[in-house]
Amino acid sequence: MPAGSYAGRSHALLERNATATRRTFLAFFSGFFEPVFFLLAMGHGLGTLVGTLPGPDGAPLTYAAFIAPGLLAASAMNGAVFDSTYNVFFKLKYSKLYDAMLATPLGPVDVALGEIGWALIRGGLYSLGFLAVMAGFGLLTSPWALLALPAALVVAFAFAAVGMAATSYMRSWQDFDLVTLVVLPMFLFATTFYPLSVYPRWLQLVVECLPLYHAVELMRGLTTGAVHPGMLGHLAYFAVMIVVGLVVAARRLDTLLLK
Repeated sequence: MPAGSYAGRSHALLERNATATRRTFLAFFSGFFEPVFFLLAMGHGLGTLVGTLPGPDGAPLTYAAFIAPGLLAASAMNGAVFDSTYNVFFKLKYSKLYDAMLATPLGPVDVALGEIGWALIRGGLYSLGFLAVMAGFGLLTSPWALLALPAALVVAFAFAAVGMAATSYMRSWQDFDLVTLVVLPMFLFATTFYPLSVYPRWLQLVVECLPLYHAVELMRGLTTGAVHPGMLGHLAYFAVMIVVGLVVAARRLDTLLLK
């Protein structure tokens, strides 16, 4: 890294974001309710008409138990993506907050790690809240569900890193239509609401490349107890996302803020 890029003080940005959020905590937590409403409407509403679906190990699951892990994965994704895209873009292009930060000992890498860490916290809080809802509905039936929160943090970390890297290339608010264009189809079609087997084989291959698919499969396996070695492949997918996102975000911020 170039000299001055990293001062080891990314925690200062976390403290700043925590202080600023005290006045807008309702907006901060509002994203938690969307997957809960989906669970009530789809799982316990439409689910009475759907019946059961095959789980990861082939055992039948109620529709609510089937979609809840997908909504958990979506909670981690939404919290991380929202904070690492819209909020970062405003600070970068309009409030010029990062320019002021670079007048302090903080460097671009500190800024990248601090913002990604804050997005990770937001995604983790959404996931924790939704896990509590799942527990209240009796949808956590395996001790492996204890690992669902750490797995959700990995998912949030990956989406936050890639989200911030992508935001560094945004030129205007209109470019964020691309974020919706990517996130919404993933939410609808990445096996959140129905199994992969409903697609033709060529479309299954496309879905299997989507990051949310790997998140859903990981959560579904942990919350239902259908744990197998193949889940390590899902974690490896997110490890690659994290590394690539961090490197690109740090380099782009170094270019945008110091050059």
